[in-house]
Amino acid sequence: MTAEILDGALIAEQVRAQVKEDVAAWVASGKPAPGLATVLVGDNPASAVYVRSKQKACAEVGMESFGQHLPATASQSEVEGLVRELNADPRVNGILVQLPLPAGLDEERVLNAISLEKDVDGFHPINIGRLAQKGRDPLFVPCTPAGCMYLMEKVMPSLEGVNAVVLGRSNIVGMPVALLLVRANATVTICHSRTKNLPDVVRSADVLVAAVGRAEMVRGSWIKPGAVVIDVGINRVDDASRPKGYRLVGDVAFDEAKEVASHITPVPGGVGPMTIAMLITNTMRAAKIAHG
Repeated sequence: MTAEILDGALIAEQVRAQVKEDVAAWVASGKPAPGLATVLVGDNPASAVYVRSKQKACAEVGMESFGQHLPATASQSEVEGLVRELNADPRVNGILVQLPLPAGLDEERVLNAISLEKDVDGFHPINIGRLAQKGRDPLFVPCTPAGCMYLMEKVMPSLEGVNAVVLGRSNIVGMPVALLLVRANATVTICHSRTKNLPDVVRSADVLVAAVGRAEMVRGSWIKPGAVVIDVGINRVDDASRPKGYRLVGDVAFDEAKEVASHITPVPGGVGPMTIAMLITNTMRAAKIAHG
């Protein structure tokens, strides 16, 4: 068996094309273009790249973007004050604070300061709390977990009753995606650094979401034949043959896993593009909430 590649870049492009149509119809009806504000604190190069890619995605679908950059020396009150200003700005429908924040800043307080109706990253404690409760719905679902679910549902329209293993328990991916899988009526196991007999647990998965941040940790022998593998990891490994001296790999040993799985996401080009596609989808939703 050779797995079918879940082409996140292609699927994300389809999502973005739909959002572009929605934005055009929205503007044609006389409403202002949806607006996304990005807040970058400090000069982390990777964070700066992520912010630029989000601003570019906005421009491509006809949304406004408002880039806000504070120095790494910004105080807690300055960051929270900027968020409150953006909360009050009617041009801004969504606010994204790029994480991680510099040391010394209280991330929780900053996220708490974002208006619930503008929390397009889905990390406000109330949105996460609603996600965790049966019968309640968040206004927004975190973007990477939402992208994972979108990819899964492309090949498994019903997740009811399937055994799903989530490798990693971060607030950004692992825990929210586990909650989404529970909502889809999957039977969910969350694995972490204290899990015993990890390969055996992973081998029970009909669906595996790997989000642990360790290069090629999951070997092909860990994969159940026919499983769907969603690889969220993105890790640099040294490779002298590459122009930059490194290559990007996931948390799953791709070449091994693709010989066992039924479907697998590549790295890069799998989950990453879906994250931005879900962000602009959430921003469109935020505009609709703001304008009824």
